[in-house]
Amino acid sequence: MGVVAFQGVSKVFKTYPHGSGRLKEFLTAGRLRRHEKHWALRDVTLDIHEGETFCIVGENGSGKTTLLKLIAGILRPSSGTVRVHGRVAALLELGSGFNSEFTGRENVFLNGTLLGLTTREIAQRLDGIFAFAELGRHADQPLKTYSSGMVMRLAFSIAVQVDPEILIVDEALSVGDIRFAQRCMHKIHELRERGVTIVFVSHNIADVKALGDRTLWLEQGRIAKLGDTKEGTLDYMAALVKKDAVYLRGERASGRSDRRLDPPEEVITRLPKDPKRHGDGRGEVLGITVVDERGRPLQAIVPGQRIVVRISVQARQEVRLPIVGCQLRNDRGMDFAGTNTIQEDVALPIMQPGDVITADFHLHMPRFAAEYISFTPAFAEGAVTEFAVCDMVENALRLPVEKEASPVEGLLSIPFRAVTHGKGLIEAARHD
Repeated sequence: MGVVAFQGVSKVFKTYPHGSGRLKEFLTAGRLRRHEKHWALRDVTLDIHEGETFCIVGENGSGKTTLLKLIAGILRPSSGTVRVHGRVAALLELGSGFNSEFTGRENVFLNGTLLGLTTREIAQRLDGIFAFAELGRHADQPLKTYSSGMVMRLAFSIAVQVDPEILIVDEALSVGDIRFAQRCMHKIHELRERGVTIVFVSHNIADVKALGDRTLWLEQGRIAKLGDTKEGTLDYMAALVKKDAVYLRGERASGRSDRRLDPPEEVITRLPKDPKRHGDGRGEVLGITVVDERGRPLQAIVPGQRIVVRISVQARQEVRLPIVGCQLRNDRGMDFAGTNTIQEDVALPIMQPGDVITADFHLHMPRFAAEYISFTPAFAEGAVTEFAVCDMVENALRLPVEKEASPVEGLLSIPFRAVTHGKGLIEAARHD
C-alpha cells in the first residue's frame, strides 16, 4: 500500500438550481427534495507510492481539486476509503488556511501549527520562510494588504519549509511572476530528489512531463487513464484536440467561426521537381513558400527583414496530433534554426484523410554569413519530444541572401552593446 491509498472513492455534492431550495429542504427536514446530485468523483481506486511525483491532468470540473482535498483531509468521501500516511502540506485555493486579518508572520505560526509543528520549530524556520517568500517589510502587515502573488509566495514558502512528507500543489504556480514560478519549480525538483512524495496538478503539460513518474487523467470524475506519464499526456492532449475539432466543425457548419483553424484561404503546392523526402506516408507536405509581410513571394532574403514561411500539408490517414514545422539550413548544411506549431503553442485539430492545413510562421531574419538559406518543411504526429514524421521534404526551398557592406563574424550577427568600466583604477595601477 502506498502513502496515499484510495479504494472505491466517490464524492457527491448537492446542488440547488433555485436559491430557495436549500431552505425548503431544511424546513421540511428533507421531505421535500429540491437538490440535484453532482458526482465530483466516481469509484476512484489508486495508490500513490512513497517518494514518487504523481501528476493529475484533466479539464476544469473533472474532479482534480476534489481529489486533492480528500488527500489533504479537507473533504471526506461519500463512499469508499482514503488513507494517508505522512505530514501533508497542501497548496490549494489561494490563501486557504490563512486569516486575512493576521499579519504574514502570524499566518506562518497559524499554518505551522495546523501542520503539527511546535512554536519553537516554526520559529526556527521563520527566517527561511520569509527569505524564500521575499516579503520584506510586508511580513508584519495584514494579509489583506497583500497581492495575490505575495499570498502565493508565502503559502508556497510555508509548504516547502515545514519538511512535508507529502506535498500537494494545485495550479498554485499559475499566480505570480515568471521568475518566482521558476524558483518554485526548482524547489519542487529539489524536494523530488530528496524523496518527498509530490502530488502535482497542472494544465501545463510540459511541467507534468518534466516531473511526473506517473500521471492520472481524470474525466468527469472517473479515471480515464493511469500510468506512464508520456503515454497518458499524449492521449489526454489527443482527446482535447479531438474535442476542439468537433467544436470547430460545429462553428463552421453554423457559419459562426472565424477561428484560425478554418480551412486555409491559400494552399501552397510549390515543391522542387524531384524532392528528397522521407516519412511514414500518413500525410504529405504539399508545398512551401516564403513571402513578405504583405504576402508577396520573395526571391531573396534581406537581412533584418520580416518574413512569413507558409507551409501546406495534407493528411492521407487520420493524424491525431498533427504538427507542422520548418528547419532553416545555411549553405554549409548546418541547421541553425527551426520551429513548429507545438513550440509556437498552436493546437491543430485531428486531421482526417484529405484534410488540408496551411501554417504561417512569422520571423525576423538576422544578419547571416551565408550565400543562401534552405527551408525544410515537415509534417509529423505527436509531441515535441516524441513524434513520428509523416513527411519531410529536404531543402524544399532555397533563397539567396543579399550581401551587406559590413561583414558578419561567425554564422550570424547578434546585437551587442559594449560598456567599459574602471578607467581610474587602470591609471592608478599604472602609476604604481
